[in-house]
This record gives sequence, structure tokens and C-alpha cells, in this order.
Amino acid sequence: MSKSVHVIHPFPPLYDAQSKILILGSFPSVKSREQMFFYGHPQNRFWRVISSIYGEEVPQTIVEKKTLLMAHKIALWDVIASCDIEGSSDASIRNAVANDLSIILDYADIQKIIVNGKTAEKYYLKYTADKIGRPAICLPSTSPANAAWNLEKLIKAWETELK
Repeated sequence: MSKSVHVIHPFPPLYDAQSKILILGSFPSVKSREQMFFYGHPQNRFWRVISSIYGEEVPQTIVEKKTLLMAHKIALWDVIASCDIEGSSDASIRNAVANDLSIILDYADIQKIIVNGKTAEKYYLKYTADKIGRPAICLPSTSPANAAWNLEKLIKAWETELK
């Protein structure tokens, strides 16, 4: 049984002045923390969903991932800045502290905020929504734990909001 440890989000948000859509996850997985970039677990379908929507090859490197997002004016970060967590288990998150989204919102003209799954939505509503006064659209999680949604269904759901 894994033990809960206090973890501080180890890498910065991805955005630039052209960003129009902000996608927020909950907190990076162990694999993402090891790679120091978002959605690092090979079974997470985030990169397959995004690349499919825009008709591009699935990015393999961090540089390719950044290029894909920037080309489509997408910013990426997580709701939680630090928390106690067991491995990658969102269900184990305790003592969460939210990221300050003003870093992005004061710099880029973000027109839409999307949360990737119910856990991101839960923490967004708990810690962030009232502070910034902006709603977020909750899309089905791209996590492999969300087995109820196959890749095709995920692409259709996400495409509605991204295009």
C-alpha cells in the first residue's frame, strides 16, 4: 500500500500571449512528475485526443507537445499547486492548495476554461471558480482510469469544445 506524501507541483504552466483556451487537470501523475510535463503516462489519452481533433500526428516529445498546443492557442496547467497524494491517485488527494491562475489569466486572453475530468472540476469549484469568477466546462477525463469513455467518444466530446 502506498503512503501519502506531500508534493509540490514540479513544473510551470504552458501558455503564451496567444492562448485562448485553458485546459486544467487536477494534479500531475507520478509519470508526469518524472517527465516534468503534462499527461506523461503513456496510457493517458490526452495527446491522442488533442492531436486527432486538429488532424495532427500524436506528439512524442515535450517539444512536439508544446508546439501542438501553442499552434492551437491552448494553455495547460493543473488546478492544484500542492497536496498530499498517494502515487497518482486523485482519490487520495488531501490538503490541496490551488494554483494561482492569474499568472495565465492576466497575461493571455483566455476565452474558455476546460477542466479535464470530475476531479479537476471538483477542485476548481472548491478553490478557484469563486476567486476568478469564471465558469469551467467539465469534459470527460482522458485518464486511463476513465474506462467508460473510449478514445472515439472522448474525441467527440472534446472536439465540441475545442473547435
